[in-house]
Parts: sequence; structure tokens; C-alpha cells
Amino acid sequence: MKQPNLPETHLEAWRRYYVSFWRIFAAIEADLQAAGLPSLSWYDALYELYLAPDRHLRMSELARSALLSRSGLTRLVDKLEKEKLIERKSCPVDGRVQHAVLTDKGVEVLRKIWPVYRAGIAKYFAAHLSDDEAQEFARLMSKVVSAMEQMPGAPACEKNKKLPE
Repeated sequence: MKQPNLPETHLEAWRRYYVSFWRIFAAIEADLQAAGLPSLSWYDALYELYLAPDRHLRMSELARSALLSRSGLTRLVDKLEKEKLIERKSCPVDGRVQHAVLTDKGVEVLRKIWPVYRAGIAKYFAAHLSDDEAQEFARLMSKVVSAMEQMPGAPACEKNKKLPE
């Protein structure tokens, strides 16, 4: 099998992105933990439901939009349901289909997480880029996201989402 072309400049860009992403992610997770708040995976799932029409999604749609495996989603949904942040409901048309529905308590938790998450983004990411650099970074990452969206079976990617106030 022929190896795809991977210039050293591209490999170095990937390394910088990969390392910075995971360090920022870990720092924000630590901030959330220090504040006694749930993790970013909880936030992502709750946020996807927050954006959805009537604040509910089929489980398969939630897995796709929250970028989780089915087994990962099942475990997460079990935890969110136990905490009464979401409810599982059977589809009235097809009882085999399960929906996740965001509860008022789930919205409250989402709104508690967001200020800590926002502060982490500001501190660990935004503080190190000028406005022009941030716009260029967003433009470059949009190219990657667009290409990934075109791949067969690709999960839904980040849209221009309004964050909860």
C-alpha cells in the first residue's frame, strides 16, 4: 500500500494542534473538576440537546453530533439520566427508537458549566491569539471540517452554535 504524502510541515502542524488541543482540554477539565462541575463530555451532550428542536434527539443523532461511540453514549446517557439531566423516551411512531430529552435541570447544569468552560477557552486558547490570528485559525480549521463532512459516514461537525447564556 502506497503511503500518502505527508510533508514534515504538515506533520509538525498536526503535532502542534494535537498537543495544544489535549493540553487545553485537560486544563479545562481540571478547572471544571475544581469547580465541582461535570466534564466536557457531559457539557457536549447537554449542549447538543439544548440546540435540538424541542430539546430532544434520537440517541443515534446525539451520538453523531456529540462525537461519541454508541457504547460511550449509552454510558453517558445512563449517567445523565441518573442525575435527571435528561430523560429517555420511546418514539411514539417506532417504539424501538429511543430519544434523549433535555430536562430543565439539564439546562441549569449546562448554564453552570459554561462560565468555567468559557473562562478556560479565554485563558488557555484565546489569550494567545490576536483577533486576526483567531480568524485565520478558524478559516483554516473550517477547511478541515468541510473536508471531513464530505467523507462517507462522517459525524456531524461543529456548526455556528450559540452558546447558552
